[in-house]
Amino acid sequence: MTVRQLSLDELASCCAESGIRSVGLWREPVQEYGVGAAAELMRRAGLGVSTLCRGGFLTAVEPAERARALDDNRRAVDEAAALGTDTLVLVSGGLPAGSRDLRGARERVAEALAELAPYAGRSGVRLAIEPLHPMFASDRCVVSTLAQALDLAERFPADQVGITVDTYHVWWDDTAPAQIARAGAGGRLCVFQLADWATPLPEGVLNGRAQLGDGVIDMREWWSLVDAAGYTGPVEVELFNEELWARDGRALLAETASRFRTHASG
Repeated sequence: MTVRQLSLDELASCCAESGIRSVGLWREPVQEYGVGAAAELMRRAGLGVSTLCRGGFLTAVEPAERARALDDNRRAVDEAAALGTDTLVLVSGGLPAGSRDLRGARERVAEALAELAPYAGRSGVRLAIEPLHPMFASDRCVVSTLAQALDLAERFPADQVGITVDTYHVWWDDTAPAQIARAGAGGRLCVFQLADWATPLPEGVLNGRAQLGDGVIDMREWWSLVDAAGYTGPVEVELFNEELWARDGRALLAETASRFRTHASG
């Protein structure tokens, strides 16, 4: 998503040229390209698929809508397995229209996970619950903190459900370091993602993720927290930013790799 202006073919070749060894993919371009063809493309380029994003949106009340969401998430699990990744990132979904029942919405996420987690486990895929910044709680994600994500995940086996740590969404939370340690102790640290926070946010706020080094987040501090918790997996950069997307994708990928080395890696 960081360089969504690149086609999958361009992404694969640019990553290979830049020495990037794995990539987190999003379902929409993969579906458009063809899941099997995308998997083969990544293999030919020597790229691993770190994660597939995203499943989730599990808070609906109406039975038919809930059934459609569960079916879509099963397809997402199948796609992740076909791509060779063991991790499907989940964004829980927001409040249904007209609802103010935040607690009930979170419980419906748990009910959906009870159906999806065993299915994912049989496919060798873990569901990685991603808490989003509280500004998204009403329309996109009723899970706002790592503690809430872990409270959900810990109802299920660790090889089926874990969490995603995204600096953009949790940097403000002074309880997050303890929750990262909790996740590590329980074997539930599935994904670590980097994006910076810079204000003012753009209208609509969704596409406000800043390039590494352009905001206020200490990336190395967060990396040290997940490292201390035992995380050894890939580190993803995930940026949603209209100004970045308007630039040349190859140049942006090179810049992002450079910023990663400057602001994040040891």
